[in-house]
Amino acid sequence: MKGIELLLLGAGGLAGTFLRFKITQSPLLWGTLPMNVLIVNIVGSFVIGIFAVVSQQWNLDFRYTLLVAVGFCGALTTMSSFVLETSNLFDNRQFAIMAVNVITNVGLSLGSVMGGKVMAASLLAGGWR
Repeated sequence: MKGIELLLLGAGGLAGTFLRFKITQSPLLWGTLPMNVLIVNIVGSFVIGIFAVVSQQWNLDFRYTLLVAVGFCGALTTMSSFVLETSNLFDNRQFAIMAVNVITNVGLSLGSVMGGKVMAASLLAGGWR
C-alpha cells in the first residue's frame, strides 16, 4: 500500500469513526430496541450504495474506494456492535425484540444499499454529472 492510499484509508476511517461515535454517543432506544447501531448501519449502507454506482459510472480510481467504501463506511457501520446488542437481547430473553433487531438491521441496511444504488443511477441517468 502506498503512502497516499494509507492516508486516504485513514482519513475515511477517521471520519467514519467520528460520525459513528457522535451518533452512538447517547443511547437511543425505541422501546427496548437499540436504534443507534441501526441508524449507522442504514446510513453507511446508503452511502456505499450510492458510491458503488458513482464509482462505476465515473470509473473512479481504487483510491476513492479506500477513502469512501473501506475507510468511511467500514468505520461507520458496525457488525460487532449489532451482534453484541443482539446477543444481549438473547441473554435477557427478549426474543421478539432480538428478532426485530436482526430483521431491521439486515433488512433496512440491504434496502438502503439498494435505495442508494437506485438514487445514484437515477441522478446519473438524468444528467447529474
